[in-house]
Parts: sequence; C-alpha cells; structure tokens
Amino acid sequence: MASQLFETVRPLIDEHAALAEALADPALHATPGKARSLGRRYAELGRIVRAYEEWLAADGDAAAARELADGDPSFAEELPALDEARDQAAEQLHSLLIPRDPDDGRDVIMEIKAGEGGEESALFAADLLRMYTRYAERQGWNVEVLDRTDTELGGIKDAAVAVKSRSTGDQDGVWAHLKYEGGVHRVQRVPVTESQGRIHTSAAGVLVMPEADDPEEIAIDPADLKIDVFRSSGPGGQSVNTTDSAVRITHLPTGTVVSCQNEKSQLQNKEQALRILRARLLAVQASEAAAAASDARRSQVRTVDRSERIRTYNFPENRIADHRTGFKAYNLDRVLDGELGPVVGAAIDADAAERLAAYAK
Repeated sequence: MASQLFETVRPLIDEHAALAEALADPALHATPGKARSLGRRYAELGRIVRAYEEWLAADGDAAAARELADGDPSFAEELPALDEARDQAAEQLHSLLIPRDPDDGRDVIMEIKAGEGGEESALFAADLLRMYTRYAERQGWNVEVLDRTDTELGGIKDAAVAVKSRSTGDQDGVWAHLKYEGGVHRVQRVPVTESQGRIHTSAAGVLVMPEADDPEEIAIDPADLKIDVFRSSGPGGQSVNTTDSAVRITHLPTGTVVSCQNEKSQLQNKEQALRILRARLLAVQASEAAAAASDARRSQVRTVDRSERIRTYNFPENRIADHRTGFKAYNLDRVLDGELGPVVGAAIDADAAERLAAYAK
C-alpha cells in the first residue's frame, strides 16, 4: 500500500515544491491573477503533502511497534492504537486525493433576479441579497455591488454583486461555499401588498459564477462586442441620471447580454459589465470542460419558474427546506439574517459524499 500511495502522491509532492519555488519569485507577483491561482493550488497541494507525511509517520510507527512486539509484549499493547492512527491518516489522505472542483478557491459574482410574483418577488430578491451580504460578512468576505435595479417598494428587480475573500491562498474560498446557491428560491408568505392575509408563493432566481482571477484569463476580442449606452432609470421609470451612462454589452459569439447602470460613469459601468461578462463566459467554459470529463457540476437553473426550485422559505412556519439535500430547519428568521452556515454545510457534505462514492467506483 505504501508504494502505491507513494506513486500517487509523488507527482503532487514535486508539483508542490515547484510551486513553492515559483511563488518565491518576486516577478510572479507582478501578475496578481496568476499569483492567486498558483497560491490556491499550492495551498491545496500543501494539505495533501502534510497528510501524506502524517500517514507515512503513522505507518512507520505501526511497523516499528510490530517488529519490536516479538521481544517486548508492551509494544504489542500499543499496536491497536497505532494501527487505528495509521488507518485514520490513510483515510484522510485518500479523501484529499479525491478530485475536487478546481474553482473552489475563486471569488464569485452572484446575480439575483426577481421572478414570478411581481412586487413580492422583488421584495424576496432583496431579502436574498441581504441574506448573502450578511452571510459574507460573517465569513469575513467583502461584497461589492456591481449593479442593481430597485423597485418603488424597496425590492430589487435584479442585482449583481462580487463576493471576494480577503485571503488569496485559500482553496476553500467563496465559490466552495456559494456555488450551491445557484437556482430558483421559492418563498411562501403573506405579501405586504396582500390586503386579505392570504399566503402567496413567488420565486427569485440566483446565479453564481466563479470570477476570473485576471482579465487576461478570459480573452475577449473587442470586435466580438456590441456596446450600447442608454440613460439610467430608477423605480417607476424615473430618471436618475441626465446622461447616457448606462451600458449594455452583447457578446456576439455567444449572444450573452450584460447591462450595468449602477455607477454614474459610463466607463465604470462598462468595466463592471465586462467583469460580469467574463464570469459568465468562465462559467460556460468550466461547465463545458466538466461535461466533457463526465463530471458535470451541480446545475444552476437559469429560468425563474416556481416549479424548478432548489429551496423553499416558508414564513408562516419559520421553515427553510433544501430540496436537493433534504435539509430542513425552523429558524428561517436567523437564516435570512445571515446564519446560512448549516444550510451550506449540508450541501457541501452531500457533494463530498457523491465525490467519494464516484471515486470509490
């Protein structure tokens, strides 16, 4: 078993050493995006190297005790504990060797859109944005609003935010936690616009995409872009800007359209729109690569339809239920205040179990 594990881990140990040398080169840090990418890989391999060294030490201790047990019975008494420690170290190493999502350390761009339900859906979309913002704050992440369109009652028609980790070398970054949030979220409650106290069902859609580390990571030919400018508008069509500062970018090869009007500067809106466009194209690229490798990532519902839901938020019962993992709790008020950890944790555990099962086949 030792030789088999060594053959599996040896190339990763060599890669880890090569990355350490590369990261020590000051010239690398002139390209922050590349440095972040290599830093994440170095952190991931570091866990494997440490787990391998721990297993090697535990395996050596067990083997030495077994040899000495023939001459000294006291060593025989230690064997069960040493064997257990070796087996646990091997199990930990095997779990780290299971292929994982290469984007787990990335930051994300999240889009939230109101769907069926009119103003109530827009209010719920605002609740979701606040929930993710507070969850990010609890995690120590930064949230940057790239674009949002508000409604007269305080809801949002749509919003795009960037969620960024303060750590550049963490393999369990923002994407590792928030990638499971993509899909349709259904809410059941009495809307503020309901005069007879009836419970309504509406939905909002969430799309989560890993953000490119560097603009050069996703090459976009300017000739492939159609850029339109228009006047920003607020709730009810009221003009909030007297200049054509809003920007709409169409990526002609894919038909992807991104609009931004949050900033007063046309240049700033263009840059924000390009960030969102790069994230969308990166998500498509990653999805195609995963499909080609027969390892499709969890689907994110692009359409905002109540029948295609991943989670239900039931206000009368203070209940939240995730329909993919079976997670259910009666603390909806606290979840909406940012206590999303157990919900996300259930999705991470379910995903890890699926990867482990696939690896074992």
